[in-house]
Amino acid sequence: MLTTLRRIVLAFGQEPELDSALQTLVSQVKTAMNTECCSIYLANQELQHFLLMASDGLAKDSLGQVRIGFNEGLVGLVGQREEPINIANAQRHPRFKHAPEVKEDAFNAFLGTPIIHQRRVIGIISVQQKESRQFTENEEAFLVTLSAQLATTLSSAESRGVISAMCKRVDKTHLRAIPGATGLASGQCFVSRPLADLQLITPTKQGNKSKQKKRLRIAIARTYRDMSQMRSRMSGAIPQDTLEIFDMYQQMLSSASIGTDIEQNIDAGWDAESALKLVIDRYVVQFEAVEDSYIRERAVDIRDLGNRVLLHLQDYQQKHTRLPDDLILVAQEVTASLLAEYQHKGLRAIISLSGSINSHAVILARALGIPAIMGVGNLPLTSFVGRPAIVDGYSGEVFLSPSVQQMQHYQALMDEESELQQKVRQVTDLEPVTEDGHTIELLMNAGLVAEFDQSMKQGASGIGLYRTEIAFMERTRFPSEQEQMSAYQNVLASFSGQSVVMRTLDIGGDKTLEYFPINEANPFLGWRGIRVTLDHPEIFLVQVRAMIRANIGLENLQILLPMITSLQEVDEALRLINQAHQEIVQEQSISISMPKVGVMLEVPSMIFQISQLVERVDFISVGSNDLTQYLLAVDRNNERVASLYDAFHPAVLRALNYIAKQSREKRVSLCLCGELAAEPGGAILLLAMGYDKLSMNSFNIPRIKWVIRHISAHHARHMLETCLQLETAVAVRQYINQQLEQLGFGGFIRAGK
Repeated sequence: MLTTLRRIVLAFGQEPELDSALQTLVSQVKTAMNTECCSIYLANQELQHFLLMASDGLAKDSLGQVRIGFNEGLVGLVGQREEPINIANAQRHPRFKHAPEVKEDAFNAFLGTPIIHQRRVIGIISVQQKESRQFTENEEAFLVTLSAQLATTLSSAESRGVISAMCKRVDKTHLRAIPGATGLASGQCFVSRPLADLQLITPTKQGNKSKQKKRLRIAIARTYRDMSQMRSRMSGAIPQDTLEIFDMYQQMLSSASIGTDIEQNIDAGWDAESALKLVIDRYVVQFEAVEDSYIRERAVDIRDLGNRVLLHLQDYQQKHTRLPDDLILVAQEVTASLLAEYQHKGLRAIISLSGSINSHAVILARALGIPAIMGVGNLPLTSFVGRPAIVDGYSGEVFLSPSVQQMQHYQALMDEESELQQKVRQVTDLEPVTEDGHTIELLMNAGLVAEFDQSMKQGASGIGLYRTEIAFMERTRFPSEQEQMSAYQNVLASFSGQSVVMRTLDIGGDKTLEYFPINEANPFLGWRGIRVTLDHPEIFLVQVRAMIRANIGLENLQILLPMITSLQEVDEALRLINQAHQEIVQEQSISISMPKVGVMLEVPSMIFQISQLVERVDFISVGSNDLTQYLLAVDRNNERVASLYDAFHPAVLRALNYIAKQSREKRVSLCLCGELAAEPGGAILLLAMGYDKLSMNSFNIPRIKWVIRHISAHHARHMLETCLQLETAVAVRQYINQQLEQLGFGGFIRAGK
């Protein structure tokens, strides 16, 4: 039966149209179970009924017509009880509903099982037979197993609106997907298709190696020039930290490693296109293997960069296409460079059929204030061509060919949003102080190698988290001490007089290096963070020496230790930091101050050792993202359980409050780095708990500053007291959203002001 089951599920997944996939499925199940009828009903949540969508055994003209209420019939009973129903003679059952149009009078035996995704019934699959008998346990188990495997695929179709469109039998003009960047926009869809695609290249051998190398070098130089032009066009329109995306592209192009790798393939006999494909594919595989969604999205950038080099290799001359004045960019996958290419051409919003909220395109969209919708699904790009649309980046909705009423409604909301943005910009350079005089520091998270200046700070008073591992991941070897020192010095100098917290190398878990592979069955509980660098003091010492050398004459460095799980790790790390400091003092023959050292509190066990921690370190920085994952045992990148990940879970809030209380009693500086700090409701609760500093992506700083300046610490503490008494994350969010609306902050969580 297992082989049959796999064959049925595989065939279902390969069908391009859901209608035909369902019909094929019921026919195969009917044959496999040797029964006389198999049917599938899909749930219509809006109308509260199940609609017969496919059947092999019931009347064909009843498909898409027969509706069974959630509280009606045996199908409704299966949905209500959320378990299989196995009945020998269905027509004698009190819940049997007679529907003449389906012509099922000859059937007696009935077995139905729910199709459930994330605790919600999205459909029912049933089999029927003329003979009055109970289906066997094996038959029941087969159907239950099948429904469990169908759930994910059907849920994906449901999220894209496919099921809704089928049920309503109307043209699909209302799409729901993942909100990537908030905001509202209207305009005309313009579909961008890749001009060159490495995936279409068939590796080919070529004898003239010098000619191929020359072609490659010219193509790389032209691509480098393109990136410079894109950066120049966007300079001044977005913060400097976001422009570093293009610096990273250029750095990769100018890196000796990538060019050397490609030329080595040319020396092996491959032509330039094939050599490029082999190298880019290798990088893409490396990044896509990483579980961390932020790092994994770098594969998109690598692929995009490769396609742009290929474009010049093929000497493709882009045709001049007339663009709409109000452009909504639609692509299979919107990349950072693609967005940059169109941002000065009337770009109003982006719609990406694939991609996630951690992509560089989304980072750029947020910085530009451009709404972004990601992961729309496997829809034909032709369905968007030239159509007017409204994009709601708050709810993740797209309205194609909107009605006059929809346009009027959203235009009013866009006018309100514009007013709110003007208010927020007014506080960028003001202090984050509450109405009753309580001040909190707002810092920024950073990580990509780039030049820093005032334009990127967005009112930040320093860097609360500088991720050093990104620079390590962009190389094919460990960076030297001098290379690291130059990079760190650039960052420290850009924030002269302001604190810069640099986290030591944090790899392992979901962040791996091609040249330093870590293969484990359970990487999140394995060799990661400080464990790796303490096991390799030669790596740790080189990095710390580079940091301390970069800090000479600037004196604004603070060192942060990641993923600390024991006091012994802290002691050993401090010993090595002191060793590095003494080495440099002796080498330089000058007095060099010892930088402050802190720990990142991400592992729940350390919550109960704060008293001992503060005797060893100068500050504590809470990594709320990982702490939430470990407290709730949820991988937020796993779509099956991602809905369970919620920093507003009462246990998480109580843990954060306990950390703040302990830190306050010990009088140690406390910062929080994580997505919770960038949410208005989260910032309010953290303020009330007593966190001294909040660190977040720079584009969130002005709005959080505006929220802090328009609430009292007293009111924040009242909200915290209420939230700590609530029992579920849903209840907490409902209460916070209600409070935000009453305080006039509703425009930060939904459309309008």
